[in-house]
Amino acid sequence: MKQVLLQVKVRGMAMKTTQMARRFIMTGLLALLIPIVLTTPQAYAETYVAGQLGMTFPQALSSGPVTQDGFAGLTVSEQSLKNSLMLGAKIGHYFSRAKWIGIESGLSFANPHIKEGNITLSNSNGSASGTFGGVHQRMIIWDMATLMFRYPGYRLQPYIGIGPALFLAKLSGPDAPPGQSATTIGLNAEGGVRYYMTRDLALFGEMQYHRARLGYISNDSDPNADPFGFRSTYSALTLSLGVSYHF
Repeated sequence: MKQVLLQVKVRGMAMKTTQMARRFIMTGLLALLIPIVLTTPQAYAETYVAGQLGMTFPQALSSGPVTQDGFAGLTVSEQSLKNSLMLGAKIGHYFSRAKWIGIESGLSFANPHIKEGNITLSNSNGSASGTFGGVHQRMIIWDMATLMFRYPGYRLQPYIGIGPALFLAKLSGPDAPPGQSATTIGLNAEGGVRYYMTRDLALFGEMQYHRARLGYISNDSDPNADPFGFRSTYSALTLSLGVSYHF
C-alpha cells in the first residue's frame, strides 16, 4: 500500500514538473517573440531607398480649351484613359530628433494611353463630334519633396505624405511623331503601411494620388508633329507594393 501511494505521489510530482516546464518554455518564447514583433528596428535617424511596382487607375482627361493657333474659343471633350502598370523608385530620410517626420523624393513611370472613342469640339455656335483613334500617352512624375509623417516605434509603421510633383507628359500617335508634350507642377498625396522584416529591409504597400493641370503644347512649328494643343486636368490613383532598404 505504501509503495502504491509513493508511486502516485511520484507521478503527481512528475506531472506538476512537466506542466511547470511547459509554462516556463511558453513564457520564455513569448518573452522572445513580443520584442521581435513590437519593438521598432529603427531608433535613430534613417535614410532609405525603395523600389515599387503597381497599377495606375487614371480618371478621364477633363474637358478643356483648345490652344491650337487659329482655333481659339473651342473646347475639347473628356478623353478616357487606360489603366497602366507603374514602375517607381524612392529615396527618403527620417530625422533623429523627430522620428515621426521625414522627407521623400520619388520618380515613377506609367503609360495611361488615351482610349479610342468619340471626341467632341464645341464653342458658343455649336459642336462637332468624330471618332478618335486613340493616342499613346507617357507619364513621368517626379515627387520632388514629399513631407512624410509616420507612426514610429513599431515594426508595422503606417505613414502618409503630401507634396509637390513635376509632371512630364507626352502624347504620340503612329502617324504624328513626336506629338504633343506637357510639363507642369501638380499634387502628390500618398499613404501606406511599411513592415520591417529585419532592421534594414522592409516591405510596404502604398496608395498614391496625383493631380495636375496639363497644357499640351501646340506643335505648329513642327510639320512632322500633331499640331493639336489643349489644356486638361489629369488625375490618377496608383496602388503599389515595394521593398525598401534602410540605413
